[in-house]
Amino acid sequence: MKVYIDTSVFGGVFDEEFVDPSKELFAEVDAGRFKIVVSAVVEREVLAAPQAVQDLFRQVVVNAEIAEITQEVLDLRDAYLNAGVITPKSIDDATHVALATISGCHMIVSWNFKHIVHFQKIPKYNAVNVLNGYNGINIFSPSQVIQYGSS
Repeated sequence: MKVYIDTSVFGGVFDEEFVDPSKELFAEVDAGRFKIVVSAVVEREVLAAPQAVQDLFRQVVVNAEIAEITQEVLDLRDAYLNAGVITPKSIDDATHVALATISGCHMIVSWNFKHIVHFQKIPKYNAVNVLNGYNGINIFSPSQVIQYGSS
């Protein structure tokens, strides 16, 4: 299963509030449950993060697919902006969703509850996707996709 992981999940490993599900997600990546996808946007954002986050990213990215920023990605990102799903101030968040959509990911995993993992925005992203000929995309937080043992 291809999963786009945004910057917030890397930082979540070092945040008291998000540490356990973030670490568990990366453990499941290591176990082969998910094939992760990142992008130059994630890489750029990580460069502004603390050194520990940068080190984790460098460790994880070795086995990741890198989604390319193409004109198709920029056009879909702009469609989100034009539809009012997100404002230009949060353009990178729209770019994450466009990258995940166009690279054929099954889902985006993020801790960004304001602009990505938001109950009002998810159907809007997907409406724009469908109107532009793309599949919808699932958007979840790490705690929603990790396995909690066998039940």
